[in-house]
Amino acid sequence: MREHAQRLQGLGTTIFAEMSALAVQTGSVNLGQGFPDTDGPDSLLEAAVAAIRSGANQYPPGRGIPALRQAIVDHQKRFYDLSYDPDTQVLVTTGATEAIAAALLAYVEPGDEVIALEPYYDSYAACIAMAGGRRVPVTLRAPDFRLDVDELRAAVTPRTKVLLINSPHNPTGTVLDDTELRGIAAIAVEHDLVVITDEVYEHLIYDGLQHRPLTAYEGMVERTVSIGSAGKTFSVTGWKIGWVTGTASVVTAVNTAKQFLTYVSGAPFQPAVAGALALGNEYFDDLRATMQAKRDLLCDGLESLGFGVHRPQGTYFVTTDVRPLGYTDGVEFCRMLPEKAGVVAIPHQVFYDNIEAGRPLVRWAFCKQPHILEEALNRLAKLA
Repeated sequence: MREHAQRLQGLGTTIFAEMSALAVQTGSVNLGQGFPDTDGPDSLLEAAVAAIRSGANQYPPGRGIPALRQAIVDHQKRFYDLSYDPDTQVLVTTGATEAIAAALLAYVEPGDEVIALEPYYDSYAACIAMAGGRRVPVTLRAPDFRLDVDELRAAVTPRTKVLLINSPHNPTGTVLDDTELRGIAAIAVEHDLVVITDEVYEHLIYDGLQHRPLTAYEGMVERTVSIGSAGKTFSVTGWKIGWVTGTASVVTAVNTAKQFLTYVSGAPFQPAVAGALALGNEYFDDLRATMQAKRDLLCDGLESLGFGVHRPQGTYFVTTDVRPLGYTDGVEFCRMLPEKAGVVAIPHQVFYDNIEAGRPLVRWAFCKQPHILEEALNRLAKLA
């Protein structure tokens, strides 16, 4: 039998599958894969149950049910003063991952270059490859993980088609600031680039910082594919309800690819998410405060154990440098950790083309109950 397509070479089993399997085999505390261990608000869960019982179990409309599209429009206006038409400028997707895949398939021709901020979520590399594109990394370097706008500008070539921007950034937790976003916008306008923005952690930003949608910057409306998701905001990562907002032509382009991926999904979850997006500010404020407390619990604990800790501005991941503990390779450290300490984490270097930049770094998820984080820290004390 012939080998699979060359563009899939090296994509293999994800590091998340490998480390989650290790967690099960060893009975480890899993701080690797980024999913919370508590469910979302009761009103959201009950709304999904009610939708199932009322018969919302067949194909929904291709672009998403009207109530959810309107709720997404209302959300964007409420939080960012951005205006969209729910009928032509919103597309519901099977999570943000499908939205990213469909956007890349919509805009990337074979040989086109896609600039992505490195380290990058692993699906970025896979989706760029499946679209026939070539990824070009711009590295956010430890310890502060800020974007060097001059380096981004230097990465643009005549083959560059897309900037793939993630803020709040997974896995570093960096929240791009106004200067960085203005720099990105200026480069995109100057070179007539499409910008795909992954904003799934928009409500998980700490220390009083604010999310700034890139589409709000001058010249960006016509060229930006904005992507959001319910999974992180409402602790329902398994529901896979995401969305795209943009101009009518942008949404049509993305839908042209999306309709041949899953077509539609999540019929009973869509009305539930529509209701959740309208929850009062108290919900979003409590979510942020609760997650910031968990961030501080884990960061303080890891610092006390001797890790070099980068305290994130957003997301629910913290990055550490393992060299102060005498280790030099994050992959070796993470493969050793379940047996030695009964904890699972994710090595950064799998998110890099520039392997050396990520070699000593390890990512930990803090979206767990406090007693789970405390148990993990107690176990990690065995490394001392």
